[in-house]
Amino acid sequence: MKPAEQNMAPVSRLYAFLLMFLLCSVALVARAVNLQIVDTEFLQDQGEARYLREVVVPTRRGNILDRNGEPLAVSTPVDSVWVNPKMLLQAPEDILPLADVLGVDADEIERRLTQRSTREFVWLRRRLHPDVAAQVESLRLQGVFLQKEYRRFYPAGEVTSHVIGFTNIDDIGQEGLELAYNDWLQGKPGLKRIIRDRLGRTVEHVEMVRESEPGHDLSLTIDRRLQYLAYRELKRTVLKHGARSGSVVLLDVKTGEVLAMVNQPSYNPNHANIDSEGLRNRAITDVFEPGSVMKPFAVASALETGRWTPTTPIDTTPGRINISGHTISDHHNYGPIDVTRLITKSSNVAATKIALDLEPGHMWDTYDRFGFGDVTGTGFPGESAGVLRNHRRWRRVEQATLSYGYGISVTVLQLAEAFAALADEGRLRRPSLVMGAANPPASILDSRIALQVAAMLETVTGPEGTGKKARIDNYRVSGKTGTSRKASASGYASRYIASFAGFAPSSDPQIVGVVVINDPSGEEYYGGLVAAPLFSEVMGGALRLLNVPPDNYEGMTVKAGQPLPGGGR
Repeated sequence: MKPAEQNMAPVSRLYAFLLMFLLCSVALVARAVNLQIVDTEFLQDQGEARYLREVVVPTRRGNILDRNGEPLAVSTPVDSVWVNPKMLLQAPEDILPLADVLGVDADEIERRLTQRSTREFVWLRRRLHPDVAAQVESLRLQGVFLQKEYRRFYPAGEVTSHVIGFTNIDDIGQEGLELAYNDWLQGKPGLKRIIRDRLGRTVEHVEMVRESEPGHDLSLTIDRRLQYLAYRELKRTVLKHGARSGSVVLLDVKTGEVLAMVNQPSYNPNHANIDSEGLRNRAITDVFEPGSVMKPFAVASALETGRWTPTTPIDTTPGRINISGHTISDHHNYGPIDVTRLITKSSNVAATKIALDLEPGHMWDTYDRFGFGDVTGTGFPGESAGVLRNHRRWRRVEQATLSYGYGISVTVLQLAEAFAALADEGRLRRPSLVMGAANPPASILDSRIALQVAAMLETVTGPEGTGKKARIDNYRVSGKTGTSRKASASGYASRYIASFAGFAPSSDPQIVGVVVINDPSGEEYYGGLVAAPLFSEVMGGALRLLNVPPDNYEGMTVKAGQPLPGGGR
């Protein structure tokens, strides 16, 4: 190669390199101009993708109120703490002070975060106490954040727990009316866009995507005063008699509204640890063979035939009767009695003779009209319909035992519904737990017959009746005792259910009450000794709290249909 050609080679390579550098520079400048001026949205979108977030705006769950507007369930704003594992694990020394404030083990927090290190959101503790939330905020730790939520609080605690129920950690109803009316109470959370800095702190609220809609309030028929009264007396009775469980229901005769509904055992919905044994609303979900409290309905069925009247004689001698190889006995040999005294003394033999005189279809129809074998329609979760077998499958002995409450299973609320129909001259109203529910009455029994049965029931609390302990000072009381043996695998055991169902004041019934005590221990297990005194305490207190005028004071007795002093409630 000539010398001139050798000198030209380096120069050519230099020009080629400069040309390539110039082209790259032009490309970079063109790209910068394109991104910064022509296509500015690209970088903006990329930046916002890293710092722009959509967050849920929590909404308040609707309150649950009693009939007088007193709160039974409310939601209060609280803070919950969450972490970004990637950020917090970059400063592991921050875990210890955070664990101290939360009262948890630091190693456990670190282990949880390490297992979830690929996530950006991990709950650490929900629904903090305000003091604890303030301490967490004061630490100002990287990757640790507080988020506003709502916590459910139940002011009446265990007193109303079976009716109200409770919500879970995500504020979704799990039991009772919280579950039944969850969609109504829950509301709809909102959604907003925010910008967070590199530490996760909110620096700007960009826009509201969707407004939150708070839940609707729910007003109940329950009267909190009567609920406390019934719960206190029920708990005292269950403890006194060493019973396994118990229930009390109070109904407004004129409307069918449930004024009180309590059970034992109970639970406190404000506590995290809830014993499953106390969860059931036994007054609605549990069934039992009611015993002699069913006799008024067998008598009503007999009166409908026209062959029986309140004074029709029945010979119960010698105090027992044999039906298809089964012996049915009375507590005493009452001898010749009439239909009214059947109720007064609670004669099984007399009830059996009445039942066997009835057509099975007619007797079944009477029970069916009073709501037995069917749900009451409250909409309460888990409500039982009870058991009323079709009359075509009845045996003769089964028809006999049905007259005094065996071979049929009912709930406490069903009994209250049926006795309310007797108290209201044969008009049946479906029980309701929510104010404003449409509840038209249905005439299921001739008013004359209903008044006759109600008059018989008043003799139960008289001097010769089985329910003398159900009396209330200055008020006339009608009702029926019940004592039934509990069924077991080997037959009927020596374990009992004591009950009393009744209404007051007898001259103008306002309130129906049903008391059921399951498995009382000791020598006192009869309905007249265990359930009747509880009925007296609860019903007496309810009548006075509701300002129902007395109909039997200072020796004065008001006849049925006569206006009450001062007017009725």
